[in-house]
Amino acid sequence: MLELTMATVSGAEEGATAGMLMADAPSEPGAVLRVGRDTSVCRLTTPDDWLFISRVHLEFLCGPEGTWQLTWLRGSQADPSSEVRLIVGEYAQPLAYGGTVALPRGGSGEIVVQDRTAPRSVNVGFYHEY
Repeated sequence: MLELTMATVSGAEEGATAGMLMADAPSEPGAVLRVGRDTSVCRLTTPDDWLFISRVHLEFLCGPEGTWQLTWLRGSQADPSSEVRLIVGEYAQPLAYGGTVALPRGGSGEIVVQDRTAPRSVNVGFYHEY
């Protein structure tokens, strides 16, 4: 199972956990969880006016072995309005626009989507049950 928690944070609210959203999915091949502004396809949605987040920004997909991967989906713009980092323990890894990375099995961490033009972010915590 993959469990996600998401918080939207703007400058003055840093460290606040109010308004946290949660979603989970079983570790079955083809299971998917998405993060973005489009409520019709995303389980975790961000504010409509946060345009640094695409309609469908992040996709978590379960592969054939029950392992999960994260993809930063390319949006309608050639250059993204945000930066995405995967943080596991002390290790932080930037994710390339359109890039995919495997999530550690039985691990936890955080994905931070940072607006390039304002002090706001979308923080998605994950726990991949082993």
